[in-house]
Amino acid sequence: MNGEARPLEGVSVLVTRPEHQSAILAKGIRSLGGNPVIFPVLVISDVKDKTSVMKCIERLEEYDLCIFVSPNAVHKTMQLIRAARSLPSQMKIAVVGKGSADALREYGIEDVIVPAGRYDSEALLEHEALQQVSGKRIVIFRGNGGRPLLGDTLKQRGAILDYAECYCRGKPDVDTTELLSNWSHGRINAVIITSSEGLHNLFDIIGRLGQQLLKETPVFTAHERIAGYAREAGLTKVILTTMAADEGIIQSLREYFSAEKAPATQLIGNGFGG
Repeated sequence: MNGEARPLEGVSVLVTRPEHQSAILAKGIRSLGGNPVIFPVLVISDVKDKTSVMKCIERLEEYDLCIFVSPNAVHKTMQLIRAARSLPSQMKIAVVGKGSADALREYGIEDVIVPAGRYDSEALLEHEALQQVSGKRIVIFRGNGGRPLLGDTLKQRGAILDYAECYCRGKPDVDTTELLSNWSHGRINAVIITSSEGLHNLFDIIGRLGQQLLKETPVFTAHERIAGYAREAGLTKVILTTMAADEGIIQSLREYFSAEKAPATQLIGNGFGG
């Protein structure tokens, strides 16, 4: 395989997504010759008290629309639904992102409302299906303490809203000694961030030394909101992909490190120079 096909040769990429959701990114990085360093900054666990979410599941017929905010929400909720009942055939289903739509396909659910272009709450709220919701009953399946924007906006539009917290997000307690040693010696060359909470957790976990290293390391994300948080936190090399989710991040890694390894004249010719 030639150098062009292995633009991540010698590149170690810190993947901060929860471990059970890192496989696609890790595979993509390896396919380009890189080394994925799996370092989850979010821990996903079951809710201790399922009373609230089970009440919503028992009353699914009452809802006009069911919204899943993440793949974790899909998997946690669908496992509970399958154990208790089937989905009402008339109920519409919406998701915030492509990853959640892909997760629903694993359960045989194809007819899903998905935002176009961007994948966030703002984009879903722009979808035609969520414009006229006055008097509609809507349930949002989410993790603990999720963003209020989606629910607040739907309520402002007249929807009758229920939240069902189906999983918990937490910050892992990890030893960073090896990571910071490798990073200090140039063995972490890029970082992938896929949630704003993950970025905040990473900052807390790696401490002052790690924060200084992070500020000088290319950070890749697929969300403008996360990119904005990263810049506000003082990160100087924030790369926002123009494509969706994991595929976009892998493509951005390819383009960035291909340009890094190209001769200076080639960089200018390709539009990467000044």
